[in-house]
Amino acid sequence: MEMQFMLLFSRQGKLRLQKWYVPLPDKERKKISRDLVQTILARKPKMCSFLEWRDLKIVYKRYASLYFCCAVENQDNELITLEIIHRYVELLDKYFGSVCELDIIFNFEKAYFILDEFLLGGEAQETSKKNVLKAIEQADLLQEEAEAPRSVLEEIGLT
Repeated sequence: MEMQFMLLFSRQGKLRLQKWYVPLPDKERKKISRDLVQTILARKPKMCSFLEWRDLKIVYKRYASLYFCCAVENQDNELITLEIIHRYVELLDKYFGSVCELDIIFNFEKAYFILDEFLLGGEAQETSKKNVLKAIEQADLLQEEAEAPRSVLEEIGLT
């Protein structure tokens, strides 16, 4: 199963995160995002979370104030796509401790990093939440070490 793109947007239609796994010009990406956001927001809450759009299958799920939307090929399994969305939400939830829209807004680089640890080229590369979270934790430790203040002597290797 190969995902074409993933979009996260608010109930107000504000795009919060977008990850494209197919090369498209910026103009086309913006048009697709705008069209899809409008289409999904116009749907009633009790409607099915799958829709055929252009030559793709759109799978979306709303969690609190955020919509998670993925585009996959027509022959791909929409239930697996729903499971991928749910796993990503679980990872965000575990990392941020009950994730909310503000976590995505103010820590978008972490949200992208978590997505990149989980999906590679539009395909799930690691299904274990524990392994993904361990990789993120290790990256956080490396970042903290790099940002830690060091003396001039340490910088030049004299201590």
